[in-house]
Amino acid sequence: MVNSSKIALLLITSFFLAGCQQEKEDLTSYIVKVKAQQKADIEPMPVMKSYEKFAYSAAELRNPFIPTVIDIALPVEEEIKKVVDNGIRPDRTRLKEVLESYGLNELRLVGTLEQEDVWALIRAPEGVIHKVKTGDYIGQNDGQILTVSDTELTLKEIVPDVNGGYVERDASLTLIDVN
Repeated sequence: MVNSSKIALLLITSFFLAGCQQEKEDLTSYIVKVKAQQKADIEPMPVMKSYEKFAYSAAELRNPFIPTVIDIALPVEEEIKKVVDNGIRPDRTRLKEVLESYGLNELRLVGTLEQEDVWALIRAPEGVIHKVKTGDYIGQNDGQILTVSDTELTLKEIVPDVNGGYVERDASLTLIDVN
């Protein structure tokens, strides 16, 4: 019985192997077709450049991180300009007022108000109306208000001059039409 099952198994295996050998024409034709196709040329590997040794030759030069001092003699004709103190200077100890954080071109005179004094109504860029009177400061150049009228506010500013000192300059704000 063992022999007959071994023989049957051997016969079935032989039968399948013989069946695989019979129909290989399509496989053979495919192999011939692939071998007949033109092969693509593969580019050769690029040639590697040889390493070139670099010689650092700047070691003898000046160290760029050490400051150098160059003494230049001033010509005799050239005088150093001295600042003439004319007594005009901003008061740095005075507390700044609210409207001194804006330039005069940003502020608008929108009206006046008469109570005991004449007050000017100034509109700041964000739309808030501020009351100011003679003696108050506005603008970024220490502008002190001199006069307030119905149509105009005049002030005197202290601005730096070209020689490093300060000079006084007149400025004004004119009433705008609020229609």
